Amino acid sequence: MSRSVSLIIASLLLASPVLAQDKKAPPRSYGIGQVATPAQIAGWDIDVRPDGAGAPPGKGSVKDGEKIYLDRCAACHGEFGESAGRWPQLAQGKGTLASNDPVKTVGSYFPYLSSVFDYVRRAMPFGDAQSLSNDELYAVVAFVLNLNDIVDDKFVLSKETWSQVKMPNENGFYDDDREKSEKAFWNSNPCMKDCRPPVKITGHAAVIDVTPEDKTPRKGGVE
Repeated sequence: MSRSVSLIIASLLLASPVLAQDKKAPPRSYGIGQVATPAQIAGWDIDVRPDGAGAPPGKGSVKDGEKIYLDRCAACHGEFGESAGRWPQLAQGKGTLASNDPVKTVGSYFPYLSSVFDYVRRAMPFGDAQSLSNDELYAVVAFVLNLNDIVDDKFVLSKETWSQVKMPNENGFYDDDREKSEKAFWNSNPCMKDCRPPVKITGHAAVIDVTPEDKTPRKGGVE
C-alpha cells in the first residue's frame, strides 16, 4: 500500500469519531446574551402586510390626526404635506411619475397603505421614532391619506377599515420581468473574460490637434 493511501485512510479514521461526536453535541453556550422573551420579540415583529395582516389594535380619525400632524409633523412636512425646506413632500404629485420631474408622495407613489403605515410606525416623528401610540399612528396616517384625497374627512382608520383604502398607484408596481421584457438583450450568463476584441487606437491628441496651446503667461508662476 502506498504512503499516500495510508495517510488518507488514517485521516478518515481519525475524523470519523469527531464527526459523530459533533452531531450529538449539545448547542454551545458562550456565556453572553439571553433568550429573547415574547415581549421583546413582539417589539421587533411590527411589520404589516398590504392586506392589513399584522396591523395593531386601535383606530384614529382624520380629525384627530390633523391635530397630531400639525403638532408633530408639519414642521418638516408642511401643514398640507407640501414639505418645509428640503424635507420630503407627502401630498399631491399625481400624474408626475412619468414626467422628467416626478414627485413621489404618499398619494402619487406609494402602492399600499401598509407602505406608509409601516414607515410612519418605525421612523416617525423624526428624532422621536416609535413614540406614537397605536391610536395616534392610525390618526396621523388617516390625515395623510386625506391630504392626498384618498379618504374623506370623516374617515376613521383601523384594522377593520383597512381594506377600504385604495392607493392610487397600487397597479404601478409589478414583478421583475426582465427575463421576458429584456430577452432580446439580457443575458443570464454574461461574458466575464476576453469578451471584446483588443482596443484599436485610431488617433492621438497630438495628431488630431484637439488640445489648444495656452500661450498666456501665468501670473505668479514660471512660464
